[in-house]
Amino acid sequence: MYNRLRHKSATEFYRLRGNLLHLMIHSLLHFRLLLRWVVLAVAVGLLLGVIGAAFVAAISFGTEYRKAHPWCLLLLPVGGMFIVWLYRVTHDKHDKGTNMVIASLRSEAQLPAQMAPLIFISTVITHFVGGSAGREGAALQLGGSLADLLGRGLHLREKDRRTLIMTGMSAAFSAIFRTPAAAAVFAMEVSTVGTMQYAALVPAVVSSLTASFVADRLGFPLVHYEVTSVPELAPGNAWKLLLLGMLCAALSILFCVLLHRTEHGMKKLLPDPYLRAAAAGAALLLLGALCRSTDYYGIGGEGIVAAVGGKTVWYAFLLKMLFTAVTLGGGFRGGEIVPSFFVGASFGCLFGHIMGLSPSLCAAAGMVALFCGVTNCPLASVLIAAELFGMACLPGCLLVIAVSYLLSGYYGLYREQRFHSSKFADEPIHHGTRK
Repeated sequence: MYNRLRHKSATEFYRLRGNLLHLMIHSLLHFRLLLRWVVLAVAVGLLLGVIGAAFVAAISFGTEYRKAHPWCLLLLPVGGMFIVWLYRVTHDKHDKGTNMVIASLRSEAQLPAQMAPLIFISTVITHFVGGSAGREGAALQLGGSLADLLGRGLHLREKDRRTLIMTGMSAAFSAIFRTPAAAAVFAMEVSTVGTMQYAALVPAVVSSLTASFVADRLGFPLVHYEVTSVPELAPGNAWKLLLLGMLCAALSILFCVLLHRTEHGMKKLLPDPYLRAAAAGAALLLLGALCRSTDYYGIGGEGIVAAVGGKTVWYAFLLKMLFTAVTLGGGFRGGEIVPSFFVGASFGCLFGHIMGLSPSLCAAAGMVALFCGVTNCPLASVLIAAELFGMACLPGCLLVIAVSYLLSGYYGLYREQRFHSSKFADEPIHHGTRK
């Protein structure tokens, strides 16, 4: 009996020792993996923090120069043709932009090395001549292509290379938009709606914070909009915000359809890319002359600030959608997210004036709700609301974001985005973005 108990105790001791040894080995391996990703993420964040800051500085310089010299707008047709020439002369046969970056997160496709310098130069040209576009397309392409190039240089495994692409996307987005929390989540959320690539969480967060820190040290502070009035989320105000979410969902569908159909229609009507770019530039000049305003050229940052401050004109969101559709459909480069901010903010401000609810709060909620509707990224939208407007606005923004996400259906800006889960029921689905 004694020998049996002693043998059992010895067996349990050796089993416990084996388990502890196994746990220690796994812990060391996990720590090694953590250290590896932190080093890579810091390197990516430092690189893209500098490049992102240089990109923002170049766009700001071009924008300010154009505003000081309005004759630059006359270069719109020439600028569009020059961008087409750049892509032709570099033999870029994969001119799918951000869609290609998103597709690379699900496949073994390599991003072309020339993608980063091409999107940098062409986006700056677009803003210099007055094209209505944003910066996130450049951010995602810059970050994704440079990170992919680094991953290939280090001979990383295919899965690790895709993680590094998300790391680069979050770093570039953070450096350019200065929303580090939203940038990390957006990179993991945008590829496949309904699933989050949590394997990229640590490197995406580290690279995003690093890039944001670098951009701050280079003189680009965090962006913050002052919401002038935040009323209590009482039932009377809640149903108005619910209605705003419904309208933002419809507007996001309209915006996506307008962008896709305009691009398709212009390619069909004018197959030659040079002629198409020149015609788009001339159309933008005509639109500006007809509305007698230059507010809808370029990024439109002043329009966003004015809307969040409670000031807008009733047709601002319609004109911005039209200017952006013609710009991107004609072959100019940039992104759709900042224009969607303008559209959402100006529409929300108008809604607030009509419904008797704080136009400033409605502009903030409309801005992030439209972003959610066109990107299908609700978590990133919530974080953008918190980072740009503060926590006081978050409850109202959260309600509008949730409604916009649900009712915007399966439309979106990015054709390569996929939906893994249904928005309307707890069941898996597998289909792409509607056009």
